[in-house]
Amino acid sequence: MKLKFKQRLILGYYKTRIRTIGILSPKKAASIAFDLFSKPFKSKVKRIVPPVFHNATPVSIQQNKLTIRGFRWESTQPNAKKILIAHGFSSYAYKFDRYVTALKKEGFEVLAFDAPAHGNSDGKKINALIYRDTILAIEEKFGPLYGIIAHSLGGLAASLAVEMLSNQEKRKLVLIAPATETKTAVEHFFTLIPTDPKIIIAFNKHIEKLAQQPISYFSVARVVRTATAKILWIHDQEDNVCTFNDVKPLLSEQIDRLELFITKGLGHNKIYKDLSTKVKVIHFLTSPT
Repeated sequence: MKLKFKQRLILGYYKTRIRTIGILSPKKAASIAFDLFSKPFKSKVKRIVPPVFHNATPVSIQQNKLTIRGFRWESTQPNAKKILIAHGFSSYAYKFDRYVTALKKEGFEVLAFDAPAHGNSDGKKINALIYRDTILAIEEKFGPLYGIIAHSLGGLAASLAVEMLSNQEKRKLVLIAPATETKTAVEHFFTLIPTDPKIIIAFNKHIEKLAQQPISYFSVARVVRTATAKILWIHDQEDNVCTFNDVKPLLSEQIDRLELFITKGLGHNKIYKDLSTKVKVIHFLTSPT
């Protein structure tokens, strides 16, 4: 993943700070590293509001004293099924306008939120737990959700949320290039910020203490092996952000209610913008449960 100049400067600053503090306290250095791990990069590029968003009803939820803002498109059909769109790390809801348009045409009620610390929502940090709990709060206020379309970190958060919901067998989950294994994400993070192994060990312990769960809990693969929701998982072989290597073990497994759709040449971000992906997603959501 190619980093911008400002991102390289920020990483350089944190490298020095983490190494220096880590000499005396690996635990404190790990906490600082986790803050960076949880902080999305802000883009100065002006976000253009897609036309379909002008027709949305602004909605929000309160989460940990933060206002999480989103959009709602109600359906003209009675008892319309509800679909939530969950974007990825350093992204925002506007990027999924083509899905909103397609879902509306099929008669769904659509919800799309900017995750905490993203887009129009409050906050300064995001992680799978924060995002998971946000999705659960959306379910509580606007649900029941029939389906969730989730990309990247949103895919991990949605997976963790779905396994906590009742009536899974009546729901559908679409995973587009999900952050499959947090263990892999942590390893990648520390290739960008090489540091003492003691700090990495303390980093993993920090996550486990925060979540009261082992690192293995934060695994999309773990969830899909036991979930009773119907799942469509779309992933590209050349994804260099959420590596395809983490998906490979699933290819040889017979997992009920899981459909894998593998692409090549779309990478991590083009995949959700691709027409064939959108068509596959809409067909999956409109097919019988």
